[in-house]
Amino acid sequence: MQGGLKHEGNFIMKMVYSNESIFLVNNVKNLIEAERINTFIKNEFSLGAAGEISVFDAWPEVWVSDDTDFERARTIVDLSQNSDKGEDWICNKCLEKNTFSFEICWQCGTENS
Repeated sequence: MQGGLKHEGNFIMKMVYSNESIFLVNNVKNLIEAERINTFIKNEFSLGAAGEISVFDAWPEVWVSDDTDFERARTIVDLSQNSDKGEDWICNKCLEKNTFSFEICWQCGTENS
C-alpha cells in the first residue's frame, strides 16, 4: 500500500510503505531515515485492533513528514524491494546444481568458483 495523504500544519505528509510485518516496516523506515528523510510509523500498535477494524487499516505504515521527500523515499522503497537474486550455479567437482544463495556446494562442500 502506498501514496496516502494527510495534512499537518503547512506540510502534506505522505504514506510511502505499508505491510503487515512491523519488522519490514521498521526496516523500510530505517533505510529511508539513513538518507536523512524524516519519517514516522502510523498504526505501530494497531494490529491488536484487527477484527474491530479492517485488517488492512491496522497494518503499520511508514509516512514521510514532508511531501517533497516522497519521490526520493519511494525510490528507496522500490530499490529495497527489487533486489537482484543472482543465478544458480553448477559445482565444478560433482556437477550438482546449487541455488544462487549457496556459496559452497550443498552436495560435496566445494566453494563456488
